[in-house]
Amino acid sequence: MDILYLLIPFSVVLVLLVLMVFGWAVQDGQLESLDREGQRILEDDAGA
Repeated sequence: MDILYLLIPFSVVLVLLVLMVFGWAVQDGQLESLDREGQRILEDDAGA
């Protein structure tokens, strides 16, 4: 039962950290053009 005093705050901190990283990625524009990146794999590279 004593381990819950450690695990609950650790879980809350971990969730907040994940939300901060996700918010940073959204604000930075990392998730804006997912379709373009999927198509880029299939295109021929003109420089190769």
